[in-house]
Amino acid sequence: MNTIEGGVTAAKGFEAACCEAGIKYKDRTDMALVFSKKPCVSAGTFTSNVVKAACVQWDQKLVASGDPLHAVVVNSGIANACTGKEGFEACEKTAKAVEKALNVPFTSVAVASTGVIGMQLPVEKLTAGVEKMSTTLDSSKSAGTAASKAIMTTDTVNKEVAVTFEIGGTTVTLGGMSKGSGMIHPNMCTMLAFLTTDLDIDKSLLQEAVSEVVKDSFNMITVDGDTSTNDTLLVMANAEAGNAKITEKGGDYEIFKEALFYVCAFLAKKMAADGEGASKLFEAKVVNAKTKEDARTLSRAIVGSNLSKAAIFGCDANFGRFLCAMGYSGASFDQNDVELYFESENGRLLVFDKGTPIVFDEDKALEIMKADAVTVFVDMHEGSEEATAWGCDLTYDYVKINADYRS
Repeated sequence: MNTIEGGVTAAKGFEAACCEAGIKYKDRTDMALVFSKKPCVSAGTFTSNVVKAACVQWDQKLVASGDPLHAVVVNSGIANACTGKEGFEACEKTAKAVEKALNVPFTSVAVASTGVIGMQLPVEKLTAGVEKMSTTLDSSKSAGTAASKAIMTTDTVNKEVAVTFEIGGTTVTLGGMSKGSGMIHPNMCTMLAFLTTDLDIDKSLLQEAVSEVVKDSFNMITVDGDTSTNDTLLVMANAEAGNAKITEKGGDYEIFKEALFYVCAFLAKKMAADGEGASKLFEAKVVNAKTKEDARTLSRAIVGSNLSKAAIFGCDANFGRFLCAMGYSGASFDQNDVELYFESENGRLLVFDKGTPIVFDEDKALEIMKADAVTVFVDMHEGSEEATAWGCDLTYDYVKINADYRS
């Protein structure tokens, strides 16, 4: 597998465009379109929040139908959540605008939104945006990058990645883009992510791979403990690479799954590091746990704790906060088996050893925690399973951003 430059336009047959639709923001792009002329099989995962945006329900129905997918339209600024019948009509009218502009069935068009909850979308701006973007679709890297920037809200950087890998001697490409900075918490996937590939694969296997990979990628990040109403991950595969179709599990399936995990984990970490107001990527790695689910539960609890996040921000090696979070996580373990370390590019330091605090060098701890990415490494000594979760520190700016988000 090789990492290459690009995002959603890296794979053969995919084009992208964006525009300034004026949905909420002024003087910035706020709509994106990803398109494949050749029909795609699709897979997706969506928010576990009971309050689901109209676009989430629209996309869930499309993915479940088994019908081919040609396009996804994304807007930023307004979430189209808690919008009733009018919200569903906005989805349909947007999809029908794509049908008219690009001559594909409106039932092959996914839609996604991000932004303020409880506001109605200006449909005439959406449809005008679709018409404009349909004339500027392009397969260039720059078009994909521009699309990744158009879906940003409080994000400070765009997020995209692409890889190539070999299937039976054929080069296959997988690319993607995502957005997410706040309202990030496990249980789906997190915020919005769109992946495109020219792989030929059975739809059911694509869905199985996606559902499995999100468990240790998107579902392992948290910024603020809030699970969005709009969380959506969509994967589109148009078979343009020309590989022998993957119809069963085996070596080719595992190669694809490895590439899929890399892309999803890369984007997930990018979102965690770009958490609202964040100054550091905060990682928790739990090894030698009794079960995989215990490892996931413990690592998520560590990065999800506000006290832990505040300690990371303050560069305070207060290991008790991380142990406390593990203790209320719901996972069962013996604290007298646990070793806890702080790690970064500046070094590694043991601070808790099987029930006993270690007298450690505070200056060394401070140096380690001043890095842009800090890891809490925990050895449970109770099994062989491991998991890694990602989050960010909790800063003053998080409150400032969210105190006036709607305005």
